[in-house]
Amino acid sequence: MTSNSLIRIAAATIILVSAASPVDAASCKASIWRVQAQLDAAIEKNAGAHGWGTESLAALRNHQPTPRSLARAEGASGAQFVLALDALDRARAANRSSDIAGCRRELSEATTLLQKHPQ
Repeated sequence: MTSNSLIRIAAATIILVSAASPVDAASCKASIWRVQAQLDAAIEKNAGAHGWGTESLAALRNHQPTPRSLARAEGASGAQFVLALDALDRARAANRSSDIAGCRRELSEATTLLQKHPQ
């Protein structure tokens, strides 16, 4: 490869990366990931706080638990988590439709619900 070819490849790469940057800047994907990680950690902490429970049929069938199934299994103590997960689902939908204000509003709701849960 000649140095002229390398320069063209580097220029094309820079143009492609620059073109993709505004899309990421106009989304709230990173915030969704951050709130999801905080929520997952809180759900796991809550699930382990109450000791062992009865094994569900799904567990007997080797189905892996999800954050939502763990929150539902906790009953009343997991209700806030289910509502926060619902808000995150709405944030993802808003992000997909480029409704950044709606995404941020739903992320705020999820964060508020997470903070209200007794630790």
